Amino acid sequence: MTKLNVAICQAAPVPLDIGAGIEKAVRLAREAIEGGARFIAFGETFLGGYPLWLDEAPGAALWDHPGTKALHAIMLEQAIVANDERLLPLQELCDASGACISIGAHERVRRSLYNNQLLFRPGQPPLNHRKLVPTHGERLIWMRGDGSTLGVHQAEWGRAGNLICWEHWMPLARAAMHNLGEDVHVAAWPTVREEYALASRHYAMEGRCFVLAAGLMQRKVDLFEGLERVGGSAEGGELFEAIESEQLNRGGSMIIAPNARVAAQAGEGEKILHAELDLSEIGQGLTSLDTDGHYSRPDVFELHVDTRPKDGVLFNS
Repeated sequence: MTKLNVAICQAAPVPLDIGAGIEKAVRLAREAIEGGARFIAFGETFLGGYPLWLDEAPGAALWDHPGTKALHAIMLEQAIVANDERLLPLQELCDASGACISIGAHERVRRSLYNNQLLFRPGQPPLNHRKLVPTHGERLIWMRGDGSTLGVHQAEWGRAGNLICWEHWMPLARAAMHNLGEDVHVAAWPTVREEYALASRHYAMEGRCFVLAAGLMQRKVDLFEGLERVGGSAEGGELFEAIESEQLNRGGSMIIAPNARVAAQAGEGEKILHAELDLSEIGQGLTSLDTDGHYSRPDVFELHVDTRPKDGVLFNS
């Protein structure tokens, strides 16, 4: 296959309510598939919504903040877990259609939360990628991922992988992913603002791959509606009240070619952004730049990637 129809579902998550978010994601992904897409991307933590209050609500990061604690407890309760049956509709849609779906989620492992970009693929379990370094205030809620979730999916048309947000400014993470030979890469963001667009376009050029830079839409009123759906919280509501802006995530999704050209752009508003990729552009671009091959110096630079899971505690019998 040299042609691949892809789509980004730029939409508002259902904050905090994972079940309702899955229902919305399935509906949007099915619409994208009916429009011809074989690969679909959603933005960062679409399932559960991006924790905007960490950036937008004054005082949210203060020690012992009652609103932050209340919301964290809700996120733990709602988060997806291993073999979560709530995710079956997404898997079944992939199995039935043959399409792949990349979608962000809050994931619970034991009593910790991770930022996970899941890649659902036909006939196989989802491919996990847990964010290696939560950015700034995100460290209040998310654990750091490890090298065990750096990987790609081999599809009939090529290889696909994910990185999340500021991981695109981690040079060694980029180098590791480029070595895995991505043809299509999902760059998951809350909003694809100007500097995030630059990082996504740079990744496409450096990795000689197509990049789906996927952003979210989100309004302040959505936060209150999501909180109400999961039973409400006076402390959480007070924290949301402190947010000044009404529009919080602004989309900006784009589909980028291996020469950094923007092939399609969504702007603001909920939209399913489609593009047909000509995968032969990858090989043409590698003529002049192959950062994992003829434009590398393995005699000078060497990267070791530890792919062992880091559970922290090992029980030996």
